[in-house]
Amino acid sequence: MNMRQQMVSTVEGVLRSDVRTMLLLGDIGVFGFRNAFEAFPERVLNIGILEQATIGVAAGLSLCNMIPIVHSIAPFLVERAFEQLKIDFGYQKTGGNFISVGASYDYAALGCTHHCPGDVGILKNCPGMEIVVPGTASEFDTLFRRTYANGSPTYYRLSERSNAMSCDVSFGKATVIRKGEGLTVVAVGPLLDTVLEAGKDLDITILYYTTVAPFDAQTLKDNAGSSKLLLCEPYYSGVSAADIQAALFPAPVSIDFAGIPFRFLTQYGSCAEHDEALGLTAGRIRSRMQRMMA
Repeated sequence: MNMRQQMVSTVEGVLRSDVRTMLLLGDIGVFGFRNAFEAFPERVLNIGILEQATIGVAAGLSLCNMIPIVHSIAPFLVERAFEQLKIDFGYQKTGGNFISVGASYDYAALGCTHHCPGDVGILKNCPGMEIVVPGTASEFDTLFRRTYANGSPTYYRLSERSNAMSCDVSFGKATVIRKGEGLTVVAVGPLLDTVLEAGKDLDITILYYTTVAPFDAQTLKDNAGSSKLLLCEPYYSGVSAADIQAALFPAPVSIDFAGIPFRFLTQYGSCAEHDEALGLTAGRIRSRMQRMMA
């Protein structure tokens, strides 16, 4: 089961068990939730291609003690409706759940309108916004069920690609995959498998993050034995750099980045071809590791 299929199953289960929940769609996922439409006609609504209005409706539901769940493609959910997310949820301190698909370039062939490598960086500018980046379908299920009713605005970034194995993840906590001396590597969400392959025989610490905000500073502080750190993120590079520096201050740290370069992607191709062009393959990340360790 991929993340999106798991999302349908998980949300349907929550709709069934918690009458406070309500699902709002933006003409995305309507077929996938066809059973939910039939089972919960008053709590599953397709608002249409009106993402800004949908966030406003979700905020109203939250103020009426409902728990809204909003689903759409990342650029429509985050970039198009950021003002509403900021004011209606961040400033008002209301709770809601926002589940995206498609970022960063999962819909590679559809071009800039459907790419969204900037979503996490944008939402980090909204105080109080929680950001979850699961690496597998099972991890999404665990994290969503534990957080959907916590009263905070929470963004779940789903991917078409998954790690081979799920980790025992907890919201707000990083997972120590292994410990070494030469380099500390922070791997976010579905990049873990690539990082594991890249560093399979190197003396490195690998920390796995599925919660980007709030950032788990303590696990990093307890396990960053090296003053050198490689941050591997499946979106624009460097989003968590300030969190890392704050966690390790006043110790000096040298940080390199493996992520999406800060530029528009003007070439078309598959996700794998974009990975190769942007340096997000195991071979290219291994070269960064070796260069830092040297």
